[in-house]
Amino acid sequence: MSEENIGGEDSIIDERRKKLEILRKNNKAYINDFQKNHYADDLHTNNDSFSKEELAKKDINNISIAGRIILKRVMGNASFATIRDKSGDIQIYVSKNTIPEEAYEDFKTWDLGDIAGVTGKLFKTKTNELTIEADDVVLLTKAIRPMPDKFKGLADIETKYRQRYLDIMSNEDSKNVFLSRTKIIESLRSSLINRDFIEVETPMMHPIPGGAVARPFITKHNALDRDLFLRVAPELYLKRLLVGGFERVFEINRSFRNEGLSTKHNPEFTMLEYYEAYSTLEKTIEFTAKMIAEAAELVAGTKKLVWGEDEIDLSKIKKANLIDLVIENNSKISKNEIKKMNGKQLLNLFEETVEKNLIEPTFVIGYPTSVSPLSRKNNENPDIADRFELFIGGKEIANGFCELNDPDDQAERFKDQVKAKESGDKEAMSFDEDYIIALEHGMPPAVGVGIGLDRLVMLITNKTSIRDVILFPQLKS
Repeated sequence: MSEENIGGEDSIIDERRKKLEILRKNNKAYINDFQKNHYADDLHTNNDSFSKEELAKKDINNISIAGRIILKRVMGNASFATIRDKSGDIQIYVSKNTIPEEAYEDFKTWDLGDIAGVTGKLFKTKTNELTIEADDVVLLTKAIRPMPDKFKGLADIETKYRQRYLDIMSNEDSKNVFLSRTKIIESLRSSLINRDFIEVETPMMHPIPGGAVARPFITKHNALDRDLFLRVAPELYLKRLLVGGFERVFEINRSFRNEGLSTKHNPEFTMLEYYEAYSTLEKTIEFTAKMIAEAAELVAGTKKLVWGEDEIDLSKIKKANLIDLVIENNSKISKNEIKKMNGKQLLNLFEETVEKNLIEPTFVIGYPTSVSPLSRKNNENPDIADRFELFIGGKEIANGFCELNDPDDQAERFKDQVKAKESGDKEAMSFDEDYIIALEHGMPPAVGVGIGLDRLVMLITNKTSIRDVILFPQLKS
């Protein structure tokens, strides 16, 4: 009978604590000198192809592995267990014939969830399963609380997010999402470094909020006796580096926006921002599309993805004008009415009626200058910004534009933002005098892009909620 059948969780914890006390008395609790030299996945990769006889001839000894016990079958004089490490699972065979009887009796008392170290030799069972025949076993960590049910997993979605360690421990899919996230970020980083971008770090606490139109979080610096703002974007600091002579810079950054929670929004999130002097909007669009497609291919093995019910081909991109899309998706509103809207009204209508329909990779251009306070005006039409936003699967993935490097124009736009803030717009930016001074020293023409990494990971791993790709998302209490 398993411990789970004896009583509820409280009784399980009591029983395990009794076992822990015995370990403490014998000075065997929380051992930390075990040397792990092998991983389950490598052992399988290197040895699964051998027959039972071939493996016996190789006589592979001195295997040393450690991990969590996820399965255990205790028999009379011999037992089987499965150990899970960061790479995967491997079976172990523990017998009175190969370890001292006292050690074997101790092993029989170990529980699922305990972390153990095992040394021994490789062999294959009658069912051809690669197994370690233990010549020594040691209990490294006693798990006081039981693992989630093997078959039910974490039924409560709140527990899945609040106690992510249990989710990763019991759900291979969740674990793989976060392994994929790391690969995606590394792919993007490599793409930039291969193009001679340098990676930098800029402040997370700002004297004034800036770099994006968003409501900031406010914190207090006691020694300085002043308020500081958690960054909503690193943009203005990265562009200061362009002024200083760094022509290609990027930062993989944590940013914070004091907004609501949804399947698309978490107040703390990760962005990639990169800036290239002397580039063009067209070249940047091509590079951005290529970089995202390569990251997807690395993780998913293809540029053709499935996201929910949609099939998306990242190798095929299109460009479209914002006002054309608004007209196309709002047949009940006349073209003249749409063309008479101000920038804010037009953008709101676009967000409400168009975004959700942009399933295939679409670079939207033609944004009004009035809603693009950091973007350069188009030479031919100053009411339009040299800007794009990339939408995939009905969600914004990236935002990019030719940077505004005219200090006087930027100062006027900051003033407009200040007026909006004074009128009650809590997301409007402040006037950044130091940034204006930086621009007055001369910033080269440049293009900058911000990519929402959480949303990109959602896309590539086929997850519909941002909480599934953030290890510890913010939740309501």
